[in-house]
Amino acid sequence: MKNIVIAAGYATRLGELTRNFPKPLLKIGKSTILGRMLDDIDLIPEIDEHIIITNHKFAPIFEEWKAELHYTKPVTIVDDGTETNETRLGAVCDLLYAMDKLSVDDDMLVVAADNLLFFSFREFVDFAKEKGTSCIMCHQQPSIEKLQRTGVVELDENMKVLGMEEKPQVPKSQWAVPPFYIYRKEDLDWVRHSVENGCGKDAPGNLAHYMVEHVPMHAWEMTAGRFDIGSLDTYKEAVEKFGGVTDYRQRTTDDL
Repeated sequence: MKNIVIAAGYATRLGELTRNFPKPLLKIGKSTILGRMLDDIDLIPEIDEHIIITNHKFAPIFEEWKAELHYTKPVTIVDDGTETNETRLGAVCDLLYAMDKLSVDDDMLVVAADNLLFFSFREFVDFAKEKGTSCIMCHQQPSIEKLQRTGVVELDENMKVLGMEEKPQVPKSQWAVPPFYIYRKEDLDWVRHSVENGCGKDAPGNLAHYMVEHVPMHAWEMTAGRFDIGSLDTYKEAVEKFGGVTDYRQRTTDDL
């Protein structure tokens, strides 16, 4: 299984902090946002490589960061060739670019690079193995306003996905979908041809929505919380709240 990290954005909402520096490599305590995620994923036996897709502007910074790493699995940096927010490929196209560039033909764990997580991806991988399908994550979100800004899924009693909507004005459930996915090898042809068949290019949730319409998928309910770093305020809050936490197991949903 390949761990593919989508990290090609320009984080314009963080202003000067990320004008010339990638958001995933911002410090949280002694580590970085991305480093904390990889510390967990690297321990999963099924993972055999970390593939980080970034842009041309930030690729040299990721290469410098990579030189200091000591993970058990190799880390590959992929440069998508873009240099501005206006010319970015979009998350789905970045994933397709990395798959084509490296001839990926394996199960994929696909993750966004700007979250602090307080559970292990090991649980997610085990769930996907049990179900034998491509999978998404989900969590209960009671706020209608927040549901209107994310993907929302309908599920049956076995957590099989019955349908998915992106940013629905009238959500059909309270199951929100964060940007973490597992796509099985047998479903990769659907992934490869997604954009040419009408899948949206920008948000990674567009691909999940497309895949739900074409292949069986299940949803794993997160067992603890996450902290989405989407603005300067949330980054500062993350540093204050979690800068001293080095183990995801030290935080639970209640902390968020």
